[in-house]
Amino acid sequence: MDFDAHGGNKRVFHRLGGGGGDGGGGGLSTADTRQKVCNYWRAGKCNRFPCPYLHRELPLPPAATANGAAAKRFANNTWGRNNNFNNHSNNYRAGNSKNSNINNRAVIKTDILCRNWVQGNCMYGEKCKFLHSWTVGDGFKLLTQLEGHQKVVSGITLPSGSDKLYSGSKDETVRVWDCASGQCAGVINLGGEVGCMISEGPWIFIGVTNFVKAWNTQTNTDLSLSGPVGQVYAMAVGNDLLFAGTQDGAILAWKFNVTTNCFEPAASLKGHSLAVVSLVVGANKLYSGSMDNSIRVWNLETLQCIQTLTEHTSVVMSLLCWDQFLLSCSLDKTIKVWFATDSGNLEVTYTHNEEHGVLALCGMPDSEGKPVLLCSCNDNSVRFYDLPSFAERGKIFAKQEIRAIQLGPGGLFFTGDGTGQVRVWQWCNGPVAT
Repeated sequence: MDFDAHGGNKRVFHRLGGGGGDGGGGGLSTADTRQKVCNYWRAGKCNRFPCPYLHRELPLPPAATANGAAAKRFANNTWGRNNNFNNHSNNYRAGNSKNSNINNRAVIKTDILCRNWVQGNCMYGEKCKFLHSWTVGDGFKLLTQLEGHQKVVSGITLPSGSDKLYSGSKDETVRVWDCASGQCAGVINLGGEVGCMISEGPWIFIGVTNFVKAWNTQTNTDLSLSGPVGQVYAMAVGNDLLFAGTQDGAILAWKFNVTTNCFEPAASLKGHSLAVVSLVVGANKLYSGSMDNSIRVWNLETLQCIQTLTEHTSVVMSLLCWDQFLLSCSLDKTIKVWFATDSGNLEVTYTHNEEHGVLALCGMPDSEGKPVLLCSCNDNSVRFYDLPSFAERGKIFAKQEIRAIQLGPGGLFFTGDGTGQVRVWQWCNGPVAT
């Protein structure tokens, strides 16, 4: 509650409509309040009706002009060692300046989600300056929402040839969803939090504490792979090996034995000092990101570490191979693009800065086949960037941070957030009403 230093609680009194104008030791007059913007309205929290303060932004000074510069792009639109990377203009942000004329007053829309609207109690409707939509931008649409998990969704996968979608959660369950109806077809209780989940062919691999569950969706084979110490946070498949990053910093590898129809331990890769939370395979190499802030590069043939990358200053949350580049993201609020030098070693060729820590990366083509990077941040949003320009083209919002992003067939993709909700999205042509 605001108090005036010289007039006691008279400011509060005037807010409620009482008292005179300019006299009495510092109270605000009606004329004064009408020239001040309500700070509570700016934060999306004002519940006074009527409110003596403005619920709109003051007009810009006559000399002020909007910067309409187009997004900067690279001359040859490629990532090479000698190219200089430049951020596109911050003024190019989809949905950053939507204007609507309501009661002859311009309401300047921001790309910030209205918290009151999320909770279902925003009283300002179209007059609210904050977003009343889960998306910003065109080209994708929400198909459906899958409800059932009680905690954060940590993995989503769609096995090859299956008509079922699988989601894993820290509520210690895996849910099976029928792709035709969108209904939950089954719930599997694991007795432990799901740290990650991937699929390869008909196999589904689920990382839990102290082991990996392996299910074959065609033969119903159910295996438990022992060896991990602590939670399994990341998995990847490459060179006929299954890799699992664990809480103690090790990366364990198994190889499938067709004769015995089981996975046999093949190697243990040591080097990280803290938990391994991201893995990806590309260019005959395994890349691992860790809570020790480093990325290690492993030769897939020898399983030896051939390089350690230390440019990040916080946890390396996700890794992505795209074309001849490696992309990494971190809680240090950066996405780094790595390119191999003539010697074969990786070097940073570009750093993209975000306002918040970055949780996950996913690459996919849009409806026209153009590469798009999906970037989940810990402000409960997923940002869409064109590659290689990093021009922003849209956002998805959620009630809590999105930890899982998974590609699907036919332009589909899936997201899972901290509330336990799984959403199904699709790329489409042209603008989409949200």
